[in-house]
Amino acid sequence: MYDLDNKSVREMSNLELLARQVVEGFIIGLHKSPFHGFSVEFAEHRIYNPGESTRNIDWKVYGRTDRLYSKRYEEETNLRCQIVLDASSSMYFPEVNATSEAAINKFRFSALASAALMNLLMRQRDAFGLSIFDEEVRTHTNVKSSTTHYRLMLTHLHKLLHEPKLNQSTNAAQALHQIAESIHRRSLVIIFSDMFESSEDVEQLFSALQHLKYNKHEVVLFHTVDKRQEIDFEFENRPYEFVDLESGETVKVQPSQVKDFYRKQVGDFLENLKQRCLQYRIDFVEADINQGFKPILQQYLVKRSKMRV
Repeated sequence: MYDLDNKSVREMSNLELLARQVVEGFIIGLHKSPFHGFSVEFAEHRIYNPGESTRNIDWKVYGRTDRLYSKRYEEETNLRCQIVLDASSSMYFPEVNATSEAAINKFRFSALASAALMNLLMRQRDAFGLSIFDEEVRTHTNVKSSTTHYRLMLTHLHKLLHEPKLNQSTNAAQALHQIAESIHRRSLVIIFSDMFESSEDVEQLFSALQHLKYNKHEVVLFHTVDKRQEIDFEFENRPYEFVDLESGETVKVQPSQVKDFYRKQVGDFLENLKQRCLQYRIDFVEADINQGFKPILQQYLVKRSKMRV
């Protein structure tokens, strides 16, 4: 299934297995969707010709027939995809621990969605890389399409899943500028971030997004949030102590007293972000962590189909 049960997501002990389950469940679902027929693996077999690369030989078919066949792919694009993850402390909301009812937070969602996308990219023989940032870029890899590279990327994600950094602020603008300069060929750039910057940094953030487009990259921004709490501000009407995960600052408040003001401020920011993305021809996608992974993989296929060579 592409929407996993809480126990599996809570443990996150085998990211490769979970990513494969998400992708395989999604592929099964494609047969009942508008994407039926979209090549996520291969179109057919053909007889293997001596001298060709053995990379595409279907060894399972060989085991059944004792004859060599190669997988014939419907398309062989040179798509290059850089997946960019925000790993600042705000992405670890809501807190997940042994006593918490929450099975997933924004970073867990982003990490598993990224792993599933890389699994899908690898199946399609497209190249992918990974960038992880908070106040600065912590990880930035070249793009490759091998299984070894895929597993190395999962290692980077696994470390952050199990060793979250507390009180780690973000500088998305600086990081995106750096990433834009580091990717030298036209690529698909997929960003997972809540994009929560201080008000004085918002214009710099928009400038960084524009930089990516100026360098001829196609960009998809998955705005990763817990919509019920962070956007709609749905809390019980009782006193709460809210903690800023990046600064550690706390504030005690009755949600009903600030709800209207909060939603207005967040709504204005989101509308501005959407309009800027529209202006720069960046695909803005609302990624609610409570809605599962299907919207993420679907949006990727839509974007990829538009980028066919």
